[in-house]
Amino acid sequence: MTVIFLLILVSLILALGFLGAFFWAVKGGQYDDDYTPSVRILLEDDKPTDTKL
Repeated sequence: MTVIFLLILVSLILALGFLGAFFWAVKGGQYDDDYTPSVRILLEDDKPTDTKL
């Protein structure tokens, strides 16, 4: 019975850790821009970087 309580405690601590990491990522702006990455290839210039001919 003690093992079950220990596993429940460990799983709750782990879940709270993941929840805290999620809120930290949201607060840090990780999920702010969801439009630009999908169209970034359309916005990039196709200029060659090598100028030697």
